[in-house]
Amino acid sequence: MDIASLAGIILGAVMFVFGVFSNGGFEALKNMVDSASIIITVGGSISGVLAAHKLPDFINGLKGITLTFKEKAEDPAETIKKIIDLSNVARKEGLLALEEAANDIEDDFMKKGVMLVVDGTDPELVRGIMETSLSCMEERHKKVIAFWEKWAELGPAWGMIGTLIGLINMLKNLEDASSIGPAMSVALVTTLYGSLIANWLCNPTASKLKVNNEREVAIKEMIVEGLLSIQAGENPRVIEEKLKSFLTPQAAGSLGEGDEAAGGEA
Repeated sequence: MDIASLAGIILGAVMFVFGVFSNGGFEALKNMVDSASIIITVGGSISGVLAAHKLPDFINGLKGITLTFKEKAEDPAETIKKIIDLSNVARKEGLLALEEAANDIEDDFMKKGVMLVVDGTDPELVRGIMETSLSCMEERHKKVIAFWEKWAELGPAWGMIGTLIGLINMLKNLEDASSIGPAMSVALVTTLYGSLIANWLCNPTASKLKVNNEREVAIKEMIVEGLLSIQAGENPRVIEEKLKSFLTPQAAGSLGEGDEAAGGEA
């Protein structure tokens, strides 16, 4: 599980509740709850998001929030090690030996690339097929990200609509001066809800999905370069140095230390 996402959501809720509670106790918290405001802001914004998407995309977008709490299994360093292992097999036993090695590969994208190499597919065609698959994956991710960005956009807008409704009703009853304060308070609650939707839920979710997408794309681009290097018959050490460019200096350094340790044990 991605602890950062979970901690961020919980901490944000705690900070909000604490901030309200510290300035008025339970009575202040009660002032933050208004059923009509919830219906207008949450219901209105989500209906706008629904209208902006096809139903399957809308459903997938809602499900996308679960992805922010899942820790991605792909480790760039482990992926590089797997590619180097494949390159050693290809160098010692030939490209056809990779077919058996592919049985132990869990990543469907990498397995697909390995089988294309084993089948003797032209390198440019291999790159084209893999990059097309990568592009389609990225487009799917962008649709989910767009869902949360659209909701972040519509949340405050519907909050303002709710506020305007409240102000209109308040101005219709100005003869009762004692009702102006409470009416204004209720009107502003919808703006609060809209801001919470955008800044507590939707924008952080969209940002985390972007981070996950960029990470996955980078790993798959690394896989493409690695497999094409194997197909070209490059030295495993050269392939490793090439793929290290995808890593941060710290991660690349730790990968090198791990390889040296493994070499020492051997």
